[in-house]
Amino acid sequence: MPIDRKSAIAGAVAGGLLFVAAFAVYFAWERSSRPDSGDDPATTGRATPALSGTGRGKPAVLGPESIELSASEYSGFAVRPVEEREFTVQREAVGTIDFNQELSVQVFAPFPGKIIELYKKAGDAAKSSEVLYTIDSSDLLQAESTLLSAAGTLRTTARALERAKELYEVQGVAQKDLDQALSDQQAAEGAFKAAQDAVRIFGKTNADVKGILEERRIDSILRVVSPIAGVVTARSAAPGLLVQPGNAPAPYAVADVSTKWLLANVNEYDVPLLRLGQQLEVAVQAYPGAKYVGVVVNIGAAVDPNTHKVLVRSVVRDPRQQLRPGMLATFAIRAGKALRSPGVPYAGIVRESDGTMTVWVAKGGTRLSRRTVKTGLQQNGYTQIVEGLSTGEAVATQGALFLDNALTSASR
Repeated sequence: MPIDRKSAIAGAVAGGLLFVAAFAVYFAWERSSRPDSGDDPATTGRATPALSGTGRGKPAVLGPESIELSASEYSGFAVRPVEEREFTVQREAVGTIDFNQELSVQVFAPFPGKIIELYKKAGDAAKSSEVLYTIDSSDLLQAESTLLSAAGTLRTTARALERAKELYEVQGVAQKDLDQALSDQQAAEGAFKAAQDAVRIFGKTNADVKGILEERRIDSILRVVSPIAGVVTARSAAPGLLVQPGNAPAPYAVADVSTKWLLANVNEYDVPLLRLGQQLEVAVQAYPGAKYVGVVVNIGAAVDPNTHKVLVRSVVRDPRQQLRPGMLATFAIRAGKALRSPGVPYAGIVRESDGTMTVWVAKGGTRLSRRTVKTGLQQNGYTQIVEGLSTGEAVATQGALFLDNALTSASR
């Protein structure tokens, strides 16, 4: 049966209207199911503030000095019981490190001469009696020549004395001739011994002297040795340089570096706390955390009228040779017996804007309360609590400043 054209058109229009109506219903349903954009933090561009990034948002304010955190936030502040610790009343003084001048030597040439060869550089270790440098010494040459001459004279006078004795026995010479021969031999023997000693002054050994006499050989090379074992701290010598005894600077300087001096200017009111032989704990900025042991060896006899300070010298042991002259150093002066008081780590103390010191005390669960305390000494990472906190109370041992900021933020 053929379909009427008008009926077909009417059916198409009805279908279109039905489709549009269905789409409108779907769109209305989808829009109503979406969350309000005003409630979505992502759509507003603002993140909900959290104390540690894992919390539930702002901590709950329980009062003007108390807050409550989530369990994850609470664990991040390392709440620990307060322990009693030992604190020592002490003063600090600042000084500088120097070589121990009592164990430092300027190595001059004992006689004039021209430097021939150098054997050590600055920083090299030197043993006692080890050769540092050599010089060509005319004085040594003269001393060795005198020794050979004295040895020849001694041999001649010794033979003359023997002949005089033989002749005297057969009455070939008078008594006075024998006496004269004896006198000449004794004088020659004395001159020979003096010549030997003169050569030894230049550092020659008995073996060296014997070699000179046997080989009849003279050597003008003078060996200058280190008088102590230590380290070469300075060298101003150069080959060809003419040196004179006592003329500064010395060709070499050697020091025993196992100990150093600490020279510090101490306030006059701290001097009564010091005594000779007192042990000190020394620290240097170059090695944070390292401690060195020093002993007071000298306390100045006068006070500087301008600074009202006294120069105190201490000897510091330096077995690893870490300390260098010129380094800044501090040492603590103990003033009285050690005190035992509650101690809180530095990170658990907050200095408020009005200058008061506060800590955060655990109040059960995840609650913390801010409390004002009176602090004292600061030593070894801990602050002494003089008043306001007892041993055994639990406090936040780190991040106290963040808790302060969190309370301020949550109270707004």
